[in-house]
Amino acid sequence: MASLCLSSPSVLSLRLRNRNNRPVLSLTSRLRSPEASVLRCGSSSACFNPLRVSVDCLRMATMRVEKRGRRGSSVVCYAAPLSPRNLQWISTFSSIVLMLSKGTGIQKSFLVPLFALQAPANIISWMKGEYGIWAAFMALLVRLFFFIPGELELPFVALLLVIVAPYQVMNLRGKQEGVIIALAIAGFLAFQHFSRAGSLQKAFDQGSILATLGIICVTVVSFLFLM
Repeated sequence: MASLCLSSPSVLSLRLRNRNNRPVLSLTSRLRSPEASVLRCGSSSACFNPLRVSVDCLRMATMRVEKRGRRGSSVVCYAAPLSPRNLQWISTFSSIVLMLSKGTGIQKSFLVPLFALQAPANIISWMKGEYGIWAAFMALLVRLFFFIPGELELPFVALLLVIVAPYQVMNLRGKQEGVIIALAIAGFLAFQHFSRAGSLQKAFDQGSILATLGIICVTVVSFLFLM
C-alpha cells in the first residue's frame, strides 16, 4: 500500500507499507511552489491519495498556463504600424517611386536630400560601407560608357550624396532641424505637383495617380516626424 503525504507546502513524503501496515520505504522530497499549489488544491487534508486529485483543478491550472502564454505572445508579437522605422521605409519607397515616375512635374532633384534625410539607418550604413562604394564605382563606369535616362541617374546621385556627405550634414538625421528641412522639401514638392497638375481630379488620373500617392505619403510622413 502506498500513501502520499504533504506535511508542509513544499515537502512531499512517499511511504510504502506492506500488508501488515509496516513501513517498508519512506521518501521525502521538496516541491517547488507550482507543484505544491496543484497538490494543495487537489485535497484539503494533509494526506491524500494522488489518484484522487481533482480533474477540475488540473484543468484550471492548464487554463492559467495557457492564458499566461497567450498574454506573453501577444506582447512579443505586437508591433506599432506607425513606428519611426516603418515611416522611414514608407518615405524611402515613396521617394524612389517619385524618382522613377513620369506622371508628375515636380523638380525631382529635391528628392535626393529628402531621401538622405529620411532613409532608414541600415540603408545609410550600407551605402557608406564597402558595398555602397563598389556600387557607386560600378554605376559610374556604366555612366561613362553608356547612356542612362534621367530617372535612373537620381538613385545614383543619391548614392554619391550619401557617400560624400560630411558628418555634420548626416548628423541632421533624426533631429528637429532635419525634420523641418524634410517637411519643407515635401511641402514644396506637393505644391509643385498639384499646381502643375491643373486640378485635384487631374492629379488622380490614371497616368499620375502613382506620383500623387507618393507625394501624399512623403508629405504625411514628414509631418508625422515633426509631431
